[in-house]
Amino acid sequence: MFEQFNSKQFVNFSKQFADTAFKAHGLAISGIERAVDLQLKAFENRFAATVEFMNEAADVRDIETARKLFPKTVSLAKTSAENAYATSQQIVDLTLRTNEAIGELVKGSFEQANVAFAQPVAAAAKKASK
Repeated sequence: MFEQFNSKQFVNFSKQFADTAFKAHGLAISGIERAVDLQLKAFENRFAATVEFMNEAADVRDIETARKLFPKTVSLAKTSAENAYATSQQIVDLTLRTNEAIGELVKGSFEQANVAFAQPVAAAAKKASK
């Protein structure tokens, strides 16, 4: 019974699992880095636009200037909302692609393990049938 549990085979499976886990971790960290980069770029863009708007708003001295500033206020809010939505869509897309890459990595690992496990079993079955 203990011949079925080959320690070399167990070590190989453990090594393969560790390699796959390391690669999956690298893919996940890479995805997180890209997501944070997207968010930082969006934040910097919106922060610059808001500072520019606030500089204009600080110059308001009368009601006519405030009325002229109102369309810019609406435009800033609309653009900020659109950019936030677009950034969230990019992050969702990035997350999906990262998960697909990790899934393919794990699938390949399982296929390799299945082949590595099936070969000795088939050889043992062939040997036992003789």
